[in-house]
Amino acid sequence: MRSREEVTDVIKAYDVRGIVGESITPELITDVGAAFGRLMRKEEAHTIAIGHDMRPSSPELARAFADGVLSQGMDVLFLGLTSTDQLYFVSGDRDIPGAMFTASHNPAEYNGIKMCRSGARPVGQETGLADIVTNLVEKIPTYHGHPGELTEADTLADYAAFLRKLVPLDDIRPLKVAVDAANGMAGHTVPEVFAGLPLTIEPLYFELDGTFPNHEANPLDPKNLVDLQKFVKETGADIGLAFDGDADRCFVVDENGDPVSPSAICALIAERYLKKHPEATIIHNLITSKAVPEVIAENGGTAVRTRVGHSFIKSQMAETHAVFGGEHSAHYYFSEFFNADSGILAAMHILAALGNQEKPLSELMASYERYESSGEINTRLESQEEQQERTQAVLDAFADRTESVDTLDGVTVQLRDTPAWFSVRASNTEPLLRLNVEAPTKDEVTALVTEILDIIRK
Repeated sequence: MRSREEVTDVIKAYDVRGIVGESITPELITDVGAAFGRLMRKEEAHTIAIGHDMRPSSPELARAFADGVLSQGMDVLFLGLTSTDQLYFVSGDRDIPGAMFTASHNPAEYNGIKMCRSGARPVGQETGLADIVTNLVEKIPTYHGHPGELTEADTLADYAAFLRKLVPLDDIRPLKVAVDAANGMAGHTVPEVFAGLPLTIEPLYFELDGTFPNHEANPLDPKNLVDLQKFVKETGADIGLAFDGDADRCFVVDENGDPVSPSAICALIAERYLKKHPEATIIHNLITSKAVPEVIAENGGTAVRTRVGHSFIKSQMAETHAVFGGEHSAHYYFSEFFNADSGILAAMHILAALGNQEKPLSELMASYERYESSGEINTRLESQEEQQERTQAVLDAFADRTESVDTLDGVTVQLRDTPAWFSVRASNTEPLLRLNVEAPTKDEVTALVTEILDIIRK
């Protein structure tokens, strides 16, 4: 028997995550596998695909999860080394549930599971995780049938062929592309997906190493882009691509070594989709730039704003029949990719846009970079009460300057007589309060960030 606190410490809003050897153990993961297998058997699935990243702990944990699944009479398709979006491809293409062992951008001591139902449909608190928690706390009922069977499969070539059909790149102008795989799974997938295309790949940190010897696999943190920025200029690349550990996110650097806002990438891809699907719906989360809904409206589309987090985005994609969705954290979701997110598919759209015209990337992206932003700034606050207290203090301080407040996810404050806005929200996975600020100028952003952080960190 386990306490609810012990279980909910690792089962978050939309995935499982914790420190290996402390909150994450093979015994716990076997039970999670059994609970997930039981849940999927109730949904009349017969096979679960399981993949893992390059972290030292991932193979053992993936096998432990498989043991739990097998104990519930469910078969396992064991994929071995896999990017998260490759796992989603298998789930969508074969219409089977899946589980990916990764802690994404977290440090090496972490690991976790991203689970999906058949067709790559999300698993969140309302769609399975709460049931798994209950099973782990109350004990999983014994299954009295025959155990399942495990089969191994290599799906990398099929995944690459599928992506290349979605975004053909054979006829673009030749491009030199610097890629920082951060010793993560992009080092496994990029060579296969880009092979034979008019792309000269300049590889950086392609060796699979889950200890991350060069830098953390978190390109959202500017310090982890520094090596790629230098590398782009050293190699004379037309573009730089930086992937996180499980390669479901992609960040972009232009030919000058300057980072391109993920919101600008979202706007560019949205525009591409609206040319192909006039008047379509596009999803964006609440911390993307105002430029995103502006570009969507200018191109005749319908913008739908949603909470942060992949399970929320994927649900909204299905409900609204959206063709594309984007988050400022550089997660990009595609209807033709089973409403799932893929870093390399986003990169292919950017390469297609760049390679089908003659401008350098910096000029191509200029029309989508309309405002200045702070990026996400985190403050560690251990208790929910403290997070709520500081959030309310910020609201009180800005009350006389506030045009509107919405509470879709934390609070988003639109200031009066200016396009400037800010968001304060609690993390779904860590004891952090997250701040995002956008305004017309850098000076306005700096002033707002300073004032708000003084309140949050008093």
